[in-house]
Amino acid sequence: MTEMKAVGLYKYLPASDPECFVDVSVPKPEPKGHDLLVRVQAISINPVDTKVRAPKDQVEPTPKILGYDAAGIVEAVGEAVTLFKPGDKVYYAGAINRSGSYAAYQLVEDAIVGPMPQNLSFAEAAAMPLTTITAWEALVDRLGIPAERGASKGKSILIINAAGGVGSVATQLASYFGLTVIGTASRPQTEAWTKKHGADFVISHRQEFLPQLQAIGFAEGVDYILCLHSTDRHWKNMAEAIKPQGRIASIVENEQPLELGLLKSKSASFSWEFMFTRPVYQTPDRIKQHQLLETAAQLMEQGMIQSTMHEQWQGINAANIRLAHQQIEANQSIGKLVILA
Repeated sequence: MTEMKAVGLYKYLPASDPECFVDVSVPKPEPKGHDLLVRVQAISINPVDTKVRAPKDQVEPTPKILGYDAAGIVEAVGEAVTLFKPGDKVYYAGAINRSGSYAAYQLVEDAIVGPMPQNLSFAEAAAMPLTTITAWEALVDRLGIPAERGASKGKSILIINAAGGVGSVATQLASYFGLTVIGTASRPQTEAWTKKHGADFVISHRQEFLPQLQAIGFAEGVDYILCLHSTDRHWKNMAEAIKPQGRIASIVENEQPLELGLLKSKSASFSWEFMFTRPVYQTPDRIKQHQLLETAAQLMEQGMIQSTMHEQWQGINAANIRLAHQQIEANQSIGKLVILA
C-alpha cells in the first residue's frame, strides 16, 4: 500500500502544545464513485479548523486529518465522475465529515469541487473556496439576493466583520450584485482592506449600528445584514438596524438563546448559513456548490472578484499548521492565510 505524508492529530490540544499536530504517514486513498483524488498544492486555514481542533478529552486511534480549503491537481477519478479528468486544476472546501486537506492527497466528491480560476496561482485559489461558498450561500440562498450583476441596485447590506475571510468575499459579491455595501471594521488596517474590496461605507462594530447608519444616510437601517462575528454580541444591534421585512443571516453559532421576538414587529427573518450542510447531509442540490465555484471562477477570471490571500507560507507540516492555528485564534486575521505544499 502506497503511503503519503500528512499532518494529523491524535489529541485535541491547545495550538501552543507541540503535540497538537504531528507529521505522519498514512495510506494514500483511492477514488471510487464520484470521488476525485486531488494532489494538494496549497491550503488555507479557516476558523472552522481551529473549532474542530479545540481542546476536548477525545483521543483518536488513527491520525485525524483536518483542513477545509485546497487547490490542487486531479490525480485520478472514480468510475462515476464526469465533471473532471486527471490533470484538471481544481479548488474546493471539502466536507467536515471526511479526511481533510492537510495532506499530500485528498479525496473529495466532484459535486462540491470547482475548476480553478485560470488567472490565479494555487496559493491565490486556495484562499477562496470555503469563504466563497459561505458568502455566496449566505447572500443568495439564505438572504434571497438575486445572483445577477447589478440586480439589487438600490438595496443595502451591512456586513459585520467585513475584513475577515468570508467578509472579504461577501463584500465583493454584494457589490457585484448591485447592493450598497456597509462593512464593519475596528482598526485602520481592516477599514482599508474593507474599502479595497468594495465597501461603500465602513462603520465600527464596537459601537451601536443604527446611529452610525443614520449618520451616513440610512435612516431606517438596511435591507440585509450578514453577521460574520459574534451573533450574541450583535443581536440587539442587528434587530435595531434591520429594516421592516428585512433579512438577517449569520454564520457564527450563538452561545446564549437569541431573542427572536425582537424581529417580530418588523416581520424580519433570520437564517443560519453553514457551508458544510450540503455535503454532510448529501442534499440533492449539492451540485450547486460546484456550480457556484464555477461561476465564481469566471468572475475571478474577469477581474470582478479578487483573491483574498493576505499571507503565504511554504510547507504543509505540523509546525506551520500549529502556528497558523495560533494566528487564527488571535482574532487578528485580515483576509486569508495560505500554506503551499
